[in-house]
Amino acid sequence: MARYKEYSYEQIQMLPVSFEKQILPGSFEYTLSHLIDDQIDMSLFDDHYNNDDTGAPAYDPAILLKVVLFAYSRGINSSRKIEKLCEENIICMALSADTRPHFTTIADFISSRNDEIASLFTMILSVCYSQGLIGKNMFAIDGCKISSNCSKEWSGAKEELLAKSKKIRKSVNYLLEKHKKADLSWSDQDQREKEEKAIKKLNAKSEKILGWLDTHEEKRGSLNQPIKSNVVDNDSAKMSTGHGVIQGYNGIAAVDDKHQLIVWAEAFGDANESGHLPEILEGLEKNCRESGIDKDVYKKIFIWIRSSIHLSVPPAIP
Repeated sequence: MARYKEYSYEQIQMLPVSFEKQILPGSFEYTLSHLIDDQIDMSLFDDHYNNDDTGAPAYDPAILLKVVLFAYSRGINSSRKIEKLCEENIICMALSADTRPHFTTIADFISSRNDEIASLFTMILSVCYSQGLIGKNMFAIDGCKISSNCSKEWSGAKEELLAKSKKIRKSVNYLLEKHKKADLSWSDQDQREKEEKAIKKLNAKSEKILGWLDTHEEKRGSLNQPIKSNVVDNDSAKMSTGHGVIQGYNGIAAVDDKHQLIVWAEAFGDANESGHLPEILEGLEKNCRESGIDKDVYKKIFIWIRSSIHLSVPPAIP
């Protein structure tokens, strides 16, 4: 007869945990913690807090920034999931010193401190350059499609949205007419309540579309042709991906070739990457200038281009 190792779920094992020793040198979390604590100026967050004399103490922005960036590195971008990570993941518990911020605190920090967090990006680039991690010899540009928090159902050109509103009103009128005819003979109260809720929902949809059309101009493309808008998130757009069509953004990043560090990134509401080349070059140059990488990062490139053009010109015939 087979024999197995004995086990019991009733046993208790007490494990002492030193949070400091969970953040090991050479790891991503060690670099993240060292960078935020010792290399960048976090005082730019102080103006958001007015609790010097009254009010409860706030969570340290350094703690919140650490757990958010650590979660992002693991592909987690939900505030509720980040809160859960702070309660269950030992590394995240160590980074947060087991303070366990609530998901509403995390969400508010991300949404209301975006300007400050963006300015930290140039500080981090400056630290990376001082450590010899940026070669500035070549910048590769690529994009990826990112889903937005809205449905394709709310997309369309102005004429399409008007047609959608009319279709909704037609459905509402059909349900109302059905009610009138069935008032004397129909006694199914549950079905009637369901249809009344459907009527309210359809009316709300139609009013939302018409209200939006009254307050927004129609979006136009590069050829001044009408393009699809979105009632919920008009900055986003419909885009084709390998997994079908999504409503979202085109996230474009410029990466230095030496260690594949991102030196510039932005999200755009269209799939045309080449059309944003001027903005990409301008943003890349601005980040390099503000972070102290180079006052004119394109100077060497333009000299090389001029030299190449000069060499390619055939000698004059005497």
